[in-house]
Amino acid sequence: MAGRVFGHHLGLPGALTGLPLSPLVPGYGTLAKAQHTAGLRHAGEALTPAGVGLAVLDGLYVPSGPRDRQRVDEAFLDHLARRTATPSATVAALLAAAHQRDPQAPRRIVLYQLIGLLQERPAAERPRVAAELGVSPEETVALVAAARLRPTLNRLQREAAESLADAWERHRLHRVRTLLERLPEGSGDRIGDQGLEALRAALSARLTVVDAALTAAREADGRRDAKAAAEEYLRALHEAADDRRALRGLVRVHGPHGGQLAPLHAELALGQVELDWQDTDAEGYDDWRLLCLYQDETGKAKVREVAATGLAARDTAVPLGSTVRYAALPLREGRAAGPPLVSHRLLVTPEASGLTLTDGPQCVEGSWQPPPGAVEVTVEHTGLDGAIGQLPSRIDGFTATGLPAGKHAFRVVCHYRAPGGALVPSPGVRAARTVYPWPEPVHTLTARADGEALRCDWTGARGAEVRLVRWPGETPAPGTRLCTDELPNRLDQDGALLRPPAGHLRLAAVAVLGARALAGPVVDVETLLPVTGLAARRLPAGQAEVTLDWPDGAGHLLVTWELLDTSDSLDSLDSSGSGAVQGERTVTAHAFRRGGLQLPVGPGGVRIRAARAPRTSDTVVVPAATAEVLLPPDAAIDYQLVRPPRKFFRRDGGRTLLRVSLTAPGGHPCVPEFVCVARSGTLRPRNATDGTTVLRIAGTDLTRHGTVEQELPAAPCPAPYTLRGFLLGEHAAAVRLEEPSPATLVVR
Repeated sequence: MAGRVFGHHLGLPGALTGLPLSPLVPGYGTLAKAQHTAGLRHAGEALTPAGVGLAVLDGLYVPSGPRDRQRVDEAFLDHLARRTATPSATVAALLAAAHQRDPQAPRRIVLYQLIGLLQERPAAERPRVAAELGVSPEETVALVAAARLRPTLNRLQREAAESLADAWERHRLHRVRTLLERLPEGSGDRIGDQGLEALRAALSARLTVVDAALTAAREADGRRDAKAAAEEYLRALHEAADDRRALRGLVRVHGPHGGQLAPLHAELALGQVELDWQDTDAEGYDDWRLLCLYQDETGKAKVREVAATGLAARDTAVPLGSTVRYAALPLREGRAAGPPLVSHRLLVTPEASGLTLTDGPQCVEGSWQPPPGAVEVTVEHTGLDGAIGQLPSRIDGFTATGLPAGKHAFRVVCHYRAPGGALVPSPGVRAARTVYPWPEPVHTLTARADGEALRCDWTGARGAEVRLVRWPGETPAPGTRLCTDELPNRLDQDGALLRPPAGHLRLAAVAVLGARALAGPVVDVETLLPVTGLAARRLPAGQAEVTLDWPDGAGHLLVTWELLDTSDSLDSLDSSGSGAVQGERTVTAHAFRRGGLQLPVGPGGVRIRAARAPRTSDTVVVPAATAEVLLPPDAAIDYQLVRPPRKFFRRDGGRTLLRVSLTAPGGHPCVPEFVCVARSGTLRPRNATDGTTVLRIAGTDLTRHGTVEQELPAAPCPAPYTLRGFLLGEHAAAVRLEEPSPATLVVR
């Protein structure tokens, strides 16, 4: 019957006895993860190249040659781990580490996994599955019998079995006890797991020590001997790292009181609690264990471990609205080695950040950054008389109105939903602001042109100074609060009389009282530039050509003309009043530059005016002085030579005459002097001084007679010579000179 009842008749003296219910190996989870990564069904597959011939009864063996086998020991495992950098080599390295702690650990692990794999299959398939798993044929029957005899573990039991060693390693005795309670207890014979039974016995002994220390600590508490109680609590926590009674006792004894400075500093930050502390041991501890003490939603006391780096940590798992306390336990060799460093209780209710208060007319406005998770934010106001009241507020600000001048205090409180459902307020952020007298705003602003200046009127701003300004950038909206020092230079002079700069101007009214000001309404003003260089000359058919200097930036010009009453002189035209407007034309810059400007003025005297047109119709326009030019009535002077008649192939002995005629249908107040100049040759004189003056006819003679004839002097210069007439005097440009053909003016 050898090999049929595992553990009864098989196995060498000193070999593993019983059937393992647990690997009992610290770090088994890491090994299982590496094994899964390597694609191995069980750890034994990392030991044999072909994955067959594995023996587990009298120890852990692998085939070595055709008929020999080799024990899996530390040297063998180290060789496998160093041979290749493969996932299987990683598993071998972890088995080697387990072998160093306990030589029976690799065999226990492999046997635990093999039995578990077989128990997952029906009984009839187990012999075949054992062979597929690589078990030596000599041991297949025994291993199948072991799978039948050892209790089958469910998922929770497997998790407990595989976590036991880690919990024991970290001295979590209460955790070990909970895990052991999940596992079936053996009968104590060779089939049962004697390793677990030994663990149960050791656990019972250590828990007895813990209970004794807690009893002694409570007795010391009764005697108010805090030092002795702390020593006993520490002894209990040294044995059982997860004993909450001992931990709470130590926190109670070593916790800071009132305004004492806590050795463990805990500060609430955005979304986390920041912690730091100092090493209180002269030689320094090996490590620290940071714990968070809190209550769950049912009010039950809980302890949570927080990962720490050196002497600092960040707790990001703390729930909003809860009260927490932290304790940093110094460790040596993984066990409590000294009294804990304890923080003050911390209410996890982050405050609003960036609180800013701004005063205004009988009001204060507040704004802040609401912390994440805040359900609501309330504002408490303390008035000048000390009365406290709640203000309506938003999640990120408030506006308090109707406040008298003076200092007002505010407290901004954030509220959070605690785990139990209650609404928990924060301590609140306090700030104060003084309300100062502000001016009454300017309600309306009007402007009207007063000659070439601007006169403004307004309503409101009683008791305040009103300034008219031009903002360099965007104009503030009416009611905007301003500082007087930030205002641009005022534009008004002599009260409300303003001489605005040329072009477009957005004029704003500001009410000023001391250092504070309020923006008011605005008006758009356009100050027109005068038109320069205006001139006109007559063209035939009653037309007149107008020239001028186009103003920079002007889009349109308005040109008008009106008839004038004629009198005896152009001087009287200059001083005469306006006649009836005969025409009006709006001229664009493009049209003027392309084709000039011609007006149908007729033959009479006209006054032509030109002014810049405003760009828009909704602005207050300050006009410029209108440019004007006087165009006298249409008049022309023509002249021609009147030669004596021929008689029988010879000329008469009469003199040559020059006939000068004035044509002025509407009459003309002033006619210039006519002068005739002679120059030898056939080239015309260029001007009135380029030759010899042969005759002069006064303008009054032309006005009186209309036509005047005069004889030319005999031989004024060597013949042949050429004549040409010119108009001279103040009004020479006001009359057209119509000249005959130059060929008719040559005298031979």
